[in-house]
Amino acid sequence: MLNKRIVAAVFGVGALIGATSVAVAEEPYIPLISKGFQHQFWQAVKAGAEQSAKEHNVRITFEGPETEAMVDKQIDMLSAALAKKPQALGIAALDSKAAIPLLKRAQSEKIPVIAFDSGVDSNIPLTTCATDNLAAAALAADKLAEAIGDSGEVGVIVHDQTSRTGIDRRDGFLNEMKAKHPNIKIVSVQYGGGDHLKSAEIAKAMIAANPNIKGIFGANEGSAEGAAIGVKESGKKLVLIGYDSGKEQKEDINSGLMLGAITQNPVGIGKCVVDSAVKALHGETLPKKVDTGFYWYDKTNMSDPKIAAVLYD
Repeated sequence: MLNKRIVAAVFGVGALIGATSVAVAEEPYIPLISKGFQHQFWQAVKAGAEQSAKEHNVRITFEGPETEAMVDKQIDMLSAALAKKPQALGIAALDSKAAIPLLKRAQSEKIPVIAFDSGVDSNIPLTTCATDNLAAAALAADKLAEAIGDSGEVGVIVHDQTSRTGIDRRDGFLNEMKAKHPNIKIVSVQYGGGDHLKSAEIAKAMIAANPNIKGIFGANEGSAEGAAIGVKESGKKLVLIGYDSGKEQKEDINSGLMLGAITQNPVGIGKCVVDSAVKALHGETLPKKVDTGFYWYDKTNMSDPKIAAVLYD
């Protein structure tokens, strides 16, 4: 009798372990490969993705290289993620072309790909969860033009010229200036890799080379905050406009060092990625793009509940 009970107990535990293993195995795994990890923007995207993952009962990982200049490292991360045979994949590409061969592999393995923040030059992603960066940068151009009297010299500091966000924010700003503000001259467009210190040095060099410069646009969190550091160290009075949010930018706007900035909806972007991946796994058809929205913010509206909800520390 005792032996039978032991056998029954062992069998019961084994069955329980087996059931748990099956449940874990059936839980969809969705790795998200980000452009970086160092900026507060990406931490907010991660928070949104984790919120959606909890709602949908899926498992995610969220990783990115130490800096947004590390294209090769991001490709290695993408390759490692695919080796784990995920059920779906999220990618914010640092280089709009470099990731395509691996994304073709994902497509051949029937792994749904969702792009976020920065798309790729391919129709492989089922959708892209992102800000309309062309329109957002055009708004930044209009705000800067208004602040300097619609004439004079301005400079631009962009995070890169390979990602879709870098290209679109640069072109959105430059095209708007050319089309609507012909008396404004763009004296320099430089790339700082989204790095605070490098962007600060670029800003100081830009100011030294162009003593009549009236304004600078920083096209992401690192570019804008680096530009703010450079402007402060140079002692130059000019109009600085940023992109994204974060503690430092909000402090600079409150102090008057920065006029204002464009904020995205990073938590919304993160939620959109996982929501879209789950829909794809359920066989739903996705729109080619999901516009997650953007807002202009400055000292006058930072406390507005709608704006405060998309600002992050």
